[in-house]
Amino acid sequence: MRLVDYINQGGAIMYVLLFLNIVGLATMLYKFVILLREQKRTNSIAEKLKEKILEEEKNYASETLIELAKQEVSSFMSELEKGLSTVKIVASISPLLGLLGTVIGVLVAFRVMSTTGINNPASFAQGISMALITTVGGLIVAIPHYIGHSYLLRIIDHMEITIEKKLISKLF
Repeated sequence: MRLVDYINQGGAIMYVLLFLNIVGLATMLYKFVILLREQKRTNSIAEKLKEKILEEEKNYASETLIELAKQEVSSFMSELEKGLSTVKIVASISPLLGLLGTVIGVLVAFRVMSTTGINNPASFAQGISMALITTVGGLIVAIPHYIGHSYLLRIIDHMEITIEKKLISKLF
């Protein structure tokens, strides 16, 4: 059986899962490329943040340089985190959509059994098949997105620590 046949057999829910998979994978790939580019620029990022902090420090004398540095790094990192919620949402709702497909498939199977009886198992096998395919589809979409989301967050956390260290060393 070809992949297209499995998707068709899973029904509308498989098409939604396919769409979510494409959106999530594209988002992960885009964020990965952006983070790799920014990782190479940590020195220049720290230098720009240093200049901004020294400028702000003149206006806000009550705050210490370290507090300003942490605020600036946190603000910069929050910009890099944008889009990761999409990956997390895909990872979270994909198993639920698979479960929804399971329930719909079982309902279809029971409806067929109630109208035709249980003498012909092939008549209700399509509903059971839909149930199993959507469950597998939901898990296949969710697992890589959970892993990707965790990996991207780890990269961001590591970058934040690196930039903070470089920034503080440049300030003092």
